[in-house]
Amino acid sequence: MPETTHQHLHNFQEANKDKGRLLICCPDQPGIVGAVSNFLFQNGANIMESSQYTTDAYEGTFFLRIEFDCPGLQGKEEEMKSKFRAVAENFNMKWDIKFVYELRRTAIFVSKQLHCLRELLWEWHSGELVTDIALVVSNHEDARELVESFGIPFHHIPANKDIRKEAEAKQLELLEEYNVDQIVLARYMQILTPDFVAAYPSRIINIHHSFLPAFVGANPYGRAYERGVKLIGATSHYVTNDLDEGPIIEQDIMRVDHRDHAEDMKKIGRKVERSVLARGVKWDLEDRILVHKNKTIVFN
Repeated sequence: MPETTHQHLHNFQEANKDKGRLLICCPDQPGIVGAVSNFLFQNGANIMESSQYTTDAYEGTFFLRIEFDCPGLQGKEEEMKSKFRAVAENFNMKWDIKFVYELRRTAIFVSKQLHCLRELLWEWHSGELVTDIALVVSNHEDARELVESFGIPFHHIPANKDIRKEAEAKQLELLEEYNVDQIVLARYMQILTPDFVAAYPSRIINIHHSFLPAFVGANPYGRAYERGVKLIGATSHYVTNDLDEGPIIEQDIMRVDHRDHAEDMKKIGRKVERSVLARGVKWDLEDRILVHKNKTIVFN
């Protein structure tokens, strides 16, 4: 790991050693915010940021994200969680307390297109993407020099539909060895099996162009040019067993017109893809996303 990146992460941990995030999903009813606020007050915590959302009255689901500061938080993680269980049970909550100084360990999967990988590595190197990139896995060798220049382990594991199970077995073994918390598919052009997805539920983030499902398969930009599309975009989402249909995290678009040829569209598309993926990963790392059924609540 480059010294500057190591220092960024160390400084972040030191600056956030007393900070936590409380994430809640539960049936809506009066008193939730009061009970949570009182719990934090009773445990010496000060609320720094709070966001909430309630679905329509028919469904009535309440979502809450609170970022708090609590002196001496390090060392009493389990105590805080234990004490909060009584509050959670009273309101039938799905909940989690995240401790900001605990850096998440990320694995990046990539194939031959490196634009999204480059964006993630640059934001990580500059301190904008706060995570410990544990390793990069690829079914090609193209990214090795780039990845190793950042001091990150690179692992080449050939993969295709004929050897998918064998490849995933090696990948899962590596992910366990490196104690990985989440996976980012930075244009990894392989379909994941249900067993692989089940090992990291709502912890695999993917990026795809917005032509799906209109231009599925090879050469989407060429076919989009022939069709005369006027918007190019990208979608970052969590991976599920329904291909490219998982809960959406972030989307963006850029306009094109008849003067933009297929290669121009490809360049524009790559620009959108890398920014949309980076934003999605950043919000996930900041615990700003709550997954509910097949959609997300994003407190950005």
